[in-house]
Amino acid sequence: MPEVIINGPAGRIEGRYHHEPTPGAPIAIILHPHPQFGGTMNNQIVYSLYYTFVQRGFSVLRFNFRGVGRSQGLFDQGPGELSDAATALDWLQLANPDAKSCWIAGVSFGAWIAMQLLMRRPEIDGFISVAPPANLYDFSFLAPCPSSGLMINGDRDRVVPPSAVKTLVDKLKTQKGIVVSHEVIPGANHFFEDKIEDLVTAMEKYLDKRTLVVPKPSRKEKSEQDSGTK
Repeated sequence: MPEVIINGPAGRIEGRYHHEPTPGAPIAIILHPHPQFGGTMNNQIVYSLYYTFVQRGFSVLRFNFRGVGRSQGLFDQGPGELSDAATALDWLQLANPDAKSCWIAGVSFGAWIAMQLLMRRPEIDGFISVAPPANLYDFSFLAPCPSSGLMINGDRDRVVPPSAVKTLVDKLKTQKGIVVSHEVIPGANHFFEDKIEDLVTAMEKYLDKRTLVVPKPSRKEKSEQDSGTK
């Protein structure tokens, strides 16, 4: 999981990158929650997304928006963060010019930025949007949503009412040729406290269905396999 430094529109962008050596491996970029409320690329959900894609043979990049960690610049209410994400995706594509597909994932504020980038980059084939803040930000730009994907939230989310996400998904489902799946995790709040495993399971099932990729053994499974061969 090497550290990478990307030249961004506001200066240095700090990231972590996994490179998949398989020729034509797909790529994925992960966007973190709101910078002013403790969101970073090391957020537990962000890391879980990152590792979920790694297990499925993707080259994966997660990074800190401007003003977070070692990334330079100041919080910009969205436009600057969208520019950061576009620059990070450019970097990822240059590092993987033969990638057979491209995915984007975001958490809360990062989901809002991710969906905006989705609208601007037709090469993005799929998305995972975790706790999209449908009540806090305008998602009307998704008209129509250009790619199929998954929106997932908890039924005990007090930051983003489940009804707001359902309304957003119902509107997107009316777009021709696009399937926006919706999963609700029982008992989960906005941060999926004590429900990360349930969240990961739902994301894994969706990715496996969409990509038809046999996931690599997890670290725990690999350790158990190695022990069994000794």
